[in-house]
Amino acid sequence: MLRAVTAMGAGKLLGTNLRARRDEQGISLSELARRSGIAKGTLSQLESGAGNPTIETVFSLSNALGVPVSALLAESPASDLVLVRSAEVDVLSGEAIDLRMLRRLEHPGGLFEIYNQEIRPDAVQQSDGHPGTEHHIVLSGQLRVTTQGQTAELGPGDYLAFRAGAPHGYEAVDGLVRSVLLLEYPPDVYPVGGGGPHLPA
Repeated sequence: MLRAVTAMGAGKLLGTNLRARRDEQGISLSELARRSGIAKGTLSQLESGAGNPTIETVFSLSNALGVPVSALLAESPASDLVLVRSAEVDVLSGEAIDLRMLRRLEHPGGLFEIYNQEIRPDAVQQSDGHPGTEHHIVLSGQLRVTTQGQTAELGPGDYLAFRAGAPHGYEAVDGLVRSVLLLEYPPDVYPVGGGGPHLPA
């Protein structure tokens, strides 16, 4: 059976999943605010499904809760064949990047998130770092990626992977960049079906 996935709004999904993850871990809104650096009032608004979450907000919550981004944004389609229309998926925007999460894939070897990614040429997207490895495949445009003191420029068909724990940045060199982003989380970070990472004592 082929099932087209039409996601509920990203805000409502985030609110539902955020409350569920917080309840699972027994974390109060005040504690989550302290961990994430996001105001308690803002968190309450997000949990109610209001607001327009940014990439930076979602990654801050992901790091604070010790869960992958997909645990906050993904639905779980039950079908052997899944069709996702990118145009029907809500956009998660940052300073220079627009992301659409297409799929969350669980595998004994780890967890994977697949994104349709666009990088706008009017700004530079900076990330403080997060768990996992990023895999990028450029479809069109010229993408400049800086990480670990190195810079690489990618054109159509080029592939780049790097561990995402260190600060990194993206820049569209000349016009809009369209690419595929695969986030790979090893099982020791986010155990499949384990409800969260193995955190150090």
